Formats: sequence, C-alpha cells, structure tokens
Amino acid sequence: MATLKKYGSAKRFGARYGRRNRDRVAAIEKVLRSKHKCPYCTSNGVRRVGVGVWQCRKCDAKFTGLAYAPSKKGIEVQAEDGEQEV
Repeated sequence: MATLKKYGSAKRFGARYGRRNRDRVAAIEKVLRSKHKCPYCTSNGVRRVGVGVWQCRKCDAKFTGLAYAPSKKGIEVQAEDGEQEV
C-alpha cells in the first residue's frame, strides 16, 4: 500500500486547482512557515514582514532575503582565489 502525500496547508483547496499546483503551494508554504535562524544572533525567531523582508523577534534586526525564505541553504560560493566559502 502506497503512503499518502501530506499537503499540509494546501488541503484547504480540496479537489480544486490540480495536484501539481497543490504540491507547489504546499512546498512553498512549508518553507515559509518553518522556523528560520537569524544571521545576526542565531536564534530561531525570524518572521517575514513583507515579500523578501525578514525581521528577528529577539534582536529586532531587519534584513532582506528571498520571498519565501530568508536565505538559500546549502549553497557554496567560490571565492576569486579558488577557495570555497560557505
């Protein structure tokens, strides 16, 4: 028996809009509503203020990021001299 995929908050759409659209909305909202770490004080209190604007609830730092997440995770940027920065 196959396991059912949980849609989370996208279950509110019911049978409307198609499976692929519900999958995409569920993935975006899962990232949006998860706990995010502040780049300044490293607490898990970052909330979205607007599109791409994030604010830490502990240190009150306001910064910009992506629309649905404060930053991309797991991306390695190469420096000019060839060393890798994380």
